[in-house]
Amino acid sequence: MTRRGFLDEAFFAAAIASLTASGAFATEPEPTRPRRRYGAADKVRMAVIGVHGRGMAHVEGYMGLPDAEVVAICDVDLSSAEKAAAVVEKKTGKKPKIYKDLRKVFEDNDIDAVSCALPIHWHSLAASWAMQAGKDVYVEKPCSHNVSEGRRLVQLQQRTGRICQVGTQSRSAKAVQQGIKFLHEGKLGKVTMARGLCYKPRRSIGIKPDGPVPVGVDYDIWLGPAPKRPFNPNRFHYEWHWNYDYGAGDLGNQGIHQMDIARWALDKHELPLGVETIGCRLGYVDQANTPNTVVSTYDYGDKQLIFEVRGLPTEKFMGADIGDIVYGENGYVVFTSSYGKAAAFDKEGKPLETFSGGGDHFAAFIKAVKSRQQSDLAAPVLEGHLSSALCHLGNVSYRLGKEGDPAKSNFENKPFGEAYSRMIQHLTANNALTSDAKLRFGASLKFDPKKERFIGSGDKEANMLLTREYRKGFELPKV
Repeated sequence: MTRRGFLDEAFFAAAIASLTASGAFATEPEPTRPRRRYGAADKVRMAVIGVHGRGMAHVEGYMGLPDAEVVAICDVDLSSAEKAAAVVEKKTGKKPKIYKDLRKVFEDNDIDAVSCALPIHWHSLAASWAMQAGKDVYVEKPCSHNVSEGRRLVQLQQRTGRICQVGTQSRSAKAVQQGIKFLHEGKLGKVTMARGLCYKPRRSIGIKPDGPVPVGVDYDIWLGPAPKRPFNPNRFHYEWHWNYDYGAGDLGNQGIHQMDIARWALDKHELPLGVETIGCRLGYVDQANTPNTVVSTYDYGDKQLIFEVRGLPTEKFMGADIGDIVYGENGYVVFTSSYGKAAAFDKEGKPLETFSGGGDHFAAFIKAVKSRQQSDLAAPVLEGHLSSALCHLGNVSYRLGKEGDPAKSNFENKPFGEAYSRMIQHLTANNALTSDAKLRFGASLKFDPKKERFIGSGDKEANMLLTREYRKGFELPKV
């Protein structure tokens, strides 16, 4: 065990001894399936897990590659699996196997790699089980539901030596790569701050009663490690994003893409020294428990990362709505939502250079699977863990916050205060700041990036939110 691994284990034992004592984390044997050797003409035999939404992009992506073939489809909803299988059969002439239980996929020796497009609460667990079964993994973003399981996913990848890529596809885009290189080469002087924007209108999900599980759905597998609850449509297809049992709000949904670019641009390869989040869910009343409006600040000492989420209609900021603005001493770079376009400007807003070009994230994964070279990956799991963890840290601060008067204006952190002021203007423009409206002022938390744990006041409660309790049968592997 490395020194880093020892620190992680020491923290884990101290922070959640009650979980380990109850067997919440199970130690599994090393994978025994030998690594397949690929010839130039060989195809990687893929299984896509979760095809109701984003998973169909995975299916189409692999079918468009000469070095891959979709040989299996898995979904707890059999109707979704059958529809996806029909698409594959129509295009390739071969009908893939259909599975309802992902554990059966991992047992299938005719499958080389899996591509996971599951709800967030399944990401680390599915990827861990797959690597333990000797399979390579493409796992959607964020790669974890909490900080601890993201680190354990990294440790498991290192232990097994499998190929594991995270679905932050902007890392494959040439425009983003060029813009990052421009910044890292010092073309704008020292980079001082990155601002991530997730201005993406989200409707109310309303209020719906609990009801029967849809025919053909294995709801127990869908719940996986999450608490056992009655079925409700507002906790199922896509709407699970807005419930902390399964999702991470838009910080971890759309925002993870912009968070990843922001951290990459800052050239930071560990977590921050502190975090603070202010947010709310205003403008409507529904069954979600994640905020639709957020401002978070992440303290990196010499640099800052400010992140903004707006789920109500809003104007763009400096030409961006879903994107990033990265500030240097002599100008700034704007990364757009397309990932295929970015541009650099001087301090007065005069264009300096433009960047263009997309990429194929699925192709990068298949290349690495065949070459067995981690360096061929566009988004290695360690990078995915760090960016995902930033989203989770922001959510921890928010969840530990207290309701307060929106009139607050005394901010020592000027960029944070400026972003807060614009957030108030945004809420006012949407008639969301009624007389009884309250914001949640998140806890200002200090963090040790080496040990990946909170320190100082309130650290015990905060550290408990770095993990979760796992339902029996769906325990996260202990490394």
